[in-house]
Amino acid sequence: MPNNDAHPNHNIDRDRLVELYRTMRRIRAFEEAAEKASLSGQVGGAVHLSIGQEAVAAGVCANLRQSDQITTTHRGHGHCIAKGTDPGAMMLELFGKEGGTCGGKGGSMHIADFKVGMLGANGVVAAGIPIAVGAAHGAKLLGEDRVVVCFFGDGAINRGPFMEGLNWASVFKLPVLFVCELNGFASTTHSDAVTAGPGANARAESLGLEAFEVDGNDVAAVDALVGDLIPRIRGGSGPSFLSARTYRLKGHTSVDPAHYRDQEFAAAQWDNDPLARAAGELRRLGLPGEQLASIDSDAAAEMTLVSDAAEAAGHPAPEQAFTDIQDIGAPVWREQA
Repeated sequence: MPNNDAHPNHNIDRDRLVELYRTMRRIRAFEEAAEKASLSGQVGGAVHLSIGQEAVAAGVCANLRQSDQITTTHRGHGHCIAKGTDPGAMMLELFGKEGGTCGGKGGSMHIADFKVGMLGANGVVAAGIPIAVGAAHGAKLLGEDRVVVCFFGDGAINRGPFMEGLNWASVFKLPVLFVCELNGFASTTHSDAVTAGPGANARAESLGLEAFEVDGNDVAAVDALVGDLIPRIRGGSGPSFLSARTYRLKGHTSVDPAHYRDQEFAAAQWDNDPLARAAGELRRLGLPGEQLASIDSDAAAEMTLVSDAAEAAGHPAPEQAFTDIQDIGAPVWREQA
């Protein structure tokens, strides 16, 4: 397969694009509700928004089975929703409330939902890569028909787990798709300023992986390309690498004004908003405006509801602080004679 962009969105089935747009709109509405809750002080700690990157999550996860698995990053709300995690439980987790995906004890950066194959978000850059590789190796050893997708950003390609994980996956031909969301930044630093050489794909190819690029703001293009890659990986072709060019429209966290960015350039990127692009394509394909508006309003209403419910919910009981703590292999203390 060629290492370039493919699958222009004018070939997509309208019903398929409607569902992809619905997923993106739900992600956007969740992020907007989370941002509001963070800025109001209802949510403590860092909240990393993926506004502007929704097409990658939606387009990739639309091609996965529930039994397939993913790992994500500190910026992982969209991946969780696209994989099927309940946004109500996610919002409870952000609020630190009982009933959250991790019992209200993990917060925004540590959502996990094994029921839908969401192996966990991770606040450590690149730390999801070896987890994904381990899960993929487990699938191969067990003979399970399962694919693992590993999402990460620009900064991860400059860390050791990137090389170690890709090398291991390539050596053992593991069923894993590495998805690099190239948004131009590693935290608050321009990626180009700290990345030597020709970039992520060249590094992947040097380790024997096939590497592909896609317009990460074109959900139909992401969907089509990943729709080609996943069956090949599932069939035993070994790992593949995908660079999805996108742009996060907000700062590194919900409270980051992003003054380190060129403000004119950042403002212009809203013209490339993946939701606006998909909506425009749906109108071109003849979707009635009222149906599009209904998708938007339904998503907003859903996330307002889950946010209100999270605000009203109770905190975990104090004794819950002592659960979920590993004690296997703990030392046995003996009183000194």
